[in-house]
Amino acid sequence: MEIPGAIMAFSQSEKIKAGIIWISSSLGMISGLDPSEKRGAEKSVRLTLGMLSHEIRLAETVAPLSQWKEISHIMDQVMVMFDSGVGGDSIYHLTQALSRVTGIAQNAMSLLRENGLL
Repeated sequence: MEIPGAIMAFSQSEKIKAGIIWISSSLGMISGLDPSEKRGAEKSVRLTLGMLSHEIRLAETVAPLSQWKEISHIMDQVMVMFDSGVGGDSIYHLTQALSRVTGIAQNAMSLLRENGLL
């Protein structure tokens, strides 16, 4: 990975990690809502999943790494589960995606640190 790619990978990974954590927290919260409140919360999560998907595709473009495709595939599974009404069961997949994104961030951060940029 080159330095510009590491900078972009680190930046994108931080945004994507925040989104995954937000979605995970929201899924836990949704289960305790009334049905009328649930619809609005699910819509919010669905929109965030869509935005996160765009961020992952952007990351694939600005910091081309094979791991982004894996993460994209995992997040597609999360979206399918969510659309099928079993979004609460997607926590495992979100954890897998978070782990992979964290790995990208660590690799990028190590390279930036080695070059005195962090």
